[in-house]
Amino acid sequence: MKKKKTYLITGAGSGFGWEIALRMAEDHEDVIAGVANHRQGKELAEEARKRNVSIRIAKLDITSSEDRELAGTWDVDVLLNNAAVSLGGSIADIPEEVLRKQYEVNFFGTIFLTQKIVHQMVKKGAGKIVFVSSLHGIMADPISGPYCSSKFALEAVAESLSKELQEYGIEVAVINPGPYMTGLNDREYASMSKWQEDVPERLFDYEEMAFPYEQFLNIDPVVEGTIDVMTGKSNEYRTVIPKAMGIYGKKRQRDLWNKKTTKHLGKRHPLIKREFKMEPETTVVEGIHRMITDPFQKEDKKK
Repeated sequence: MKKKKTYLITGAGSGFGWEIALRMAEDHEDVIAGVANHRQGKELAEEARKRNVSIRIAKLDITSSEDRELAGTWDVDVLLNNAAVSLGGSIADIPEEVLRKQYEVNFFGTIFLTQKIVHQMVKKGAGKIVFVSSLHGIMADPISGPYCSSKFALEAVAESLSKELQEYGIEVAVINPGPYMTGLNDREYASMSKWQEDVPERLFDYEEMAFPYEQFLNIDPVVEGTIDVMTGKSNEYRTVIPKAMGIYGKKRQRDLWNKKTTKHLGKRHPLIKREFKMEPETTVVEGIHRMITDPFQKEDKKK
């Protein structure tokens, strides 16, 4: 009888990871749900009981070398690197300890855990590593530079790793969600008020700013799309969700090839203007065409 695959999901204590873990458990998959602390574990266990599903829950703080060592002993067939934090602020202002924390979770913790899992996959000659990146992994916005840069770094790692592991029969894939209402985006902006008073000379009043994009409430497309990649229903290297937002991401990448360093000097960037106008937890009301058509450039032309 063929062995059932084991799926390890990091960051399963909230957001996408929470729902992905529970949905896969409902499908009777063998899931190890990695949570950052025991409180998250208790909450996930209670939800699993409500849904009457069986799921393995393990404390896995990916910034902990002890937790990573333990995870390296598990027999994992598919790793979903989902755990992440979002800590924003202007690159000119963000304190060193905040920026380091951003990278400890999104980059170093993710990479060092992946190393542990990859070596056991190589011994088996099979496996899959899936990185949950972001649309912000292929385009950078003002004030979100710390988060964007950590996802850009993950993109580079994923691309390199995919080429390094192909001879060993191991797949690598990337998921790029757009703005969804998981709390991550709004926590990014709320976190800035905790340190801004400690910065003697800062460029912006972060207490007055909010995430500049309308956010999607229904996370089902991300959950379902990620599960398709993990289970092999999709073999795409990159999966942008919603798919149409890939148009906006590609446009932003193309724009950089024609960007002039002198253009718009002395003017505030339209996205920063929106960050001061937007209310927290603003949901999509006009559809994704607002982003695809890049309304920020239109607003800038009107001024």
